[in-house]
Amino acid sequence: MKKYTIQNNPFVVPTTDGKIIKEHFGNATNKTSNISVAHMIAPAGWSEPFQTPEFDEYTFIINGKKQFIIDDEEIILEAGQSIKIEKNTRVQYSNPFTEPCEYLAICLPAFSMDLVNRENS
Repeated sequence: MKKYTIQNNPFVVPTTDGKIIKEHFGNATNKTSNISVAHMIAPAGWSEPFQTPEFDEYTFIINGKKQFIIDDEEIILEAGQSIKIEKNTRVQYSNPFTEPCEYLAICLPAFSMDLVNRENS
């Protein structure tokens, strides 16, 4: 039995806001609930409602910029920067800039709609 997994066919999460989400490992792709790893592209002008996830989220910016509002503090990360946001922290993710933002998101435990706790916009 091999002790590794190569992911050549990530699950493409259906979205209605133009964001591209390719989950390489996690609940949707391989039923792994302890971690999720996703490659994302947020289009210019994209945003989502505030949320208070029940998982830690690590984000690494590959290209572009991404805005985070964490407990009323505005943070902007650029390519090469990363952030860890602890679970049970109120946060809003957005890309109010003119270029797409490409990034990796790692969630511990794995991302789940049941654990994200999005607010009504």
